[in-house]
Amino acid sequence: MSAPRPYEINVPDENIERLKQKLALTDFPYDAADFDGTSWAQGPPVSEIKRLAQVWEKEYDWRKVEKQLNLLPHYRVSVPVDSLGHTYDIHFVHKKSQRKNAVPLLFLHGWPGSFIEVTKIIDGLTGGQGDKGPFFEVVAPSLVDFGFSSRSTVSFRFQHHAEVYHKLMKTLGYDRYVVQAGDVGSLVSRYMAKQYGSSGFTAYHTNTPAPAEPTKEQHPELHAKLQSTSLTDAEQQCLARTGKFMSSGQGYFTVQSTRPTTIGYSLRDSPVALLSWIYEKLKDWSDDYAWTDEEILTWVSIYYFSTAGPEASSNAYYAMVNDSPPAFAAAAAYVDVPMGISRFQNDLVVLPKLWNQTLGPIVLEREHGRGGHFAAWERPDAIVEDVRGMFAAGGPLENIFAS
Repeated sequence: MSAPRPYEINVPDENIERLKQKLALTDFPYDAADFDGTSWAQGPPVSEIKRLAQVWEKEYDWRKVEKQLNLLPHYRVSVPVDSLGHTYDIHFVHKKSQRKNAVPLLFLHGWPGSFIEVTKIIDGLTGGQGDKGPFFEVVAPSLVDFGFSSRSTVSFRFQHHAEVYHKLMKTLGYDRYVVQAGDVGSLVSRYMAKQYGSSGFTAYHTNTPAPAEPTKEQHPELHAKLQSTSLTDAEQQCLARTGKFMSSGQGYFTVQSTRPTTIGYSLRDSPVALLSWIYEKLKDWSDDYAWTDEEILTWVSIYYFSTAGPEASSNAYYAMVNDSPPAFAAAAAYVDVPMGISRFQNDLVVLPKLWNQTLGPIVLEREHGRGGHFAAWERPDAIVEDVRGMFAAGGPLENIFAS
């Protein structure tokens, strides 16, 4: 592997100009006849997307955002995946801590997020905000097919994602490390725990656990406990929200996991299609978070200007269902690596708490009444506090790096 090299985000002027030209030439659909112009029943209102598109074209300043992002220490490194005979260029943020005994932490983002999700927690974790420890050295890559990392090859699967980011940490000199992850990144972390739990992957924290229902055959004691344990009011509310998402909120998943190229034509060619595809999720999946126009357009712009192209992230969804076993089934298997879980009441899928015990040894589990799917962005305070809680003095893993 090559040594990491400094990297600066610098989108070519012609790419920015092309974006503005495409925005100016957009043909918008009509609102459905029964719409009042503000309803989200059939998707983002045309009036709102028109407004955002105009802001994107005429007011939004990518260069200002780019300058802000470049205040972070960015790098790229080439990582080979021997079984595929291919090398991938990985973009990552690497912020070291000035505090002693800082714990190496790998942050893995989800979809439709990116490395930008780490920006609200990175100072709190590294020690840039106050004196409360423990402290961490944070590595936040753009996943393959996202942000400023390479595009994947056709046979790239979640085990290869795991290999890439494990090798990244090793290249940076971290023999042992911990992980914080959500969404797609959480799936990757499960593969990493299974593949590298004995060779450096020490513990992990997730805000999107995805357990399977305990069965009488595989988890007889837990299954019996479930039969005699009533669901709390909060769990019932979460199951209702989960059921609604499963029945009416998974269209994007079906499309991206079965026909990524079909939707890819729209996402690649039309910035407004990309905007509506992502903005719908930002609004629907968060817990009444007050998204600013700049936030929305920055999240979308990172996809539009990405190295692999705005359609490439769908490859992860295709890999989820076309591996054997499928990624969610593989990730649900018990792995004997310490894990922490933060559950946010208004996330998309929140299953009964006892189910999480099928995943592995849980050393910390906290519930949050506020917050949705984008926890590091919506509730950075909670993520920082919970991750610290795992490794703090008196916490469950305070001595894990002492052995």
